[in-house]
Amino acid sequence: MAVIRADNLGKSYGSKVAVIDLSFQVNPGSVTGFLGPNGSGKSTTMRLMLGLDNGSGNTTYDGQPFQSLNQPMRHVGVLLEAKPFHPTRTARNHLRMLAAANGISTSRVDEVLAMVGLSTVSNGRPKKFSLGMGQRLGMAAALLGDPHTLILDEPANGLDPEGIQWLRNLLKQLAGEGRSVFVSSHLLSEMALLADQLVVIGRGRMIASGQVTDFIRSSDRTSVIVRSPDIERLGPKLAELGGFVEADPEDTGAESGLPRYSVKRLSIEQVGDTAYELGVRLHELFVREATLEEAFLDATERDQEFSGIELPPELAGRQPPSTGAAGPPGQATRRPYGEPEVRPSDGSDREPPPTHDGDRR
Repeated sequence: MAVIRADNLGKSYGSKVAVIDLSFQVNPGSVTGFLGPNGSGKSTTMRLMLGLDNGSGNTTYDGQPFQSLNQPMRHVGVLLEAKPFHPTRTARNHLRMLAAANGISTSRVDEVLAMVGLSTVSNGRPKKFSLGMGQRLGMAAALLGDPHTLILDEPANGLDPEGIQWLRNLLKQLAGEGRSVFVSSHLLSEMALLADQLVVIGRGRMIASGQVTDFIRSSDRTSVIVRSPDIERLGPKLAELGGFVEADPEDTGAESGLPRYSVKRLSIEQVGDTAYELGVRLHELFVREATLEEAFLDATERDQEFSGIELPPELAGRQPPSTGAAGPPGQATRRPYGEPEVRPSDGSDREPPPTHDGDRR
């Protein structure tokens, strides 16, 4: 088991700064997702961690830099790009070459080929593989030395749904064995199922680092939903405590005729305790959590590579003023309590999913 520790990583290309003073830690027994918009510096950061790019700062694996590791594939498994293979070697011979250079037995080659589902095409040439098959062979190479640490850049790119599920289960299993898994991905819904921790960057700078649950709860789209016939008494008190109270934009109406209200910046315990202290009746009280995708889009709104493109309606919900974002054009906004200043949003672009040619096996 090894702790990955990155300290003060930085990289510039001429006058363009790609990575700025990034520091974070990846702990054994967990999957840490590495997120950021296009052009945020994720791939550059991973290359810095492995000493493949010159820059500032350093990264250690249980106290040792990657360059000082003897037989590095036994310590750190890496997948940075699709199809990094010699075009004339078979898949099996490609892995045998890597194994020989790192003192790994040939029997392990056959093990990892079976593990990634490529046994039947082991004598095929990777240049004829689909992107998904190339990714599986890349995963086989990363797993070849049975490493305690994995660094994977977009490993799901090109995999079909069955392949993505396979990868998710594999990485969870590896983390459950006590390994450190650091993985970047644009598939945010998949990352919500896979990752325990997150490192989120934008324009080369750190935005957030910590538990996935904490990142989601910090989003202003996470709110406490309350329905009460005594909202006129409860609302002002919640605003006094620092809450932001507004009519729930997702309320479609209730049989009772009572509207729902959304409370941000306060916990469900604070809302419930306040209602109890005031003797206020509650007909409904629950937490509506943001999705990881919503939390990510909010956190990186001003760090997108492209801007000025309106988000889809399902992702462009109203923000509390602390994010500096307003709701979608034409949407009515009712703020009966604690109304602060609202600044208009400049919009952001949602990243398109990666294209691929399928995951044939």
